[in-house]
Amino acid sequence: MKSTYNICLPLLLAHEGGYSNHPSDPGGPTNFGITIFDYRKYAKPGATAADVRAMTVEVAKRIYRARYWDAQRCDELPAGLDYAVFDYGVNSGIGRSAKALRRLLRLPDRSVTISDDVIAATHAVDPTTLVTKICDERLRFLRSLRTWPIFGAGWGRRVAEVKVAALAMAAKEHHDM
Repeated sequence: MKSTYNICLPLLLAHEGGYSNHPSDPGGPTNFGITIFDYRKYAKPGATAADVRAMTVEVAKRIYRARYWDAQRCDELPAGLDYAVFDYGVNSGIGRSAKALRRLLRLPDRSVTISDDVIAATHAVDPTTLVTKICDERLRFLRSLRTWPIFGAGWGRRVAEVKVAALAMAAKEHHDM
């Protein structure tokens, strides 16, 4: 499969923005969407909020590649679905995105990873249908969170924009085949 990482990452970064440390955000200090916890794990053990604020976009890109894109095997997913899964994993955790994808593919819920059976199943269905389903499921989940009243407008807009872009990517890939 052709990697769309370099197309998807700028779309994701447009949603993630710069430094924040909102008291209602359980991620704590965050920059480019990278939490202090991931920054400590993937870049600088013992990092402070000031270190997160000073993080470069290049460091964030490396973390996104390893922690989210590669971990979710996005290079092996159909175009469009790769972006929808990538963004879902960044926003709500890679375990949640994998479980949602498994459920939508009607695969046993025995794993929180995107395994070979998931990859195979994604190529046996229409990617636009799967993009729509995973974005709809994601929005249902976000609406169930206690922080929806605080972050809901932005989350809803983000999921809608991801859905439009992912559907366009899937349609282009299908047309180019």
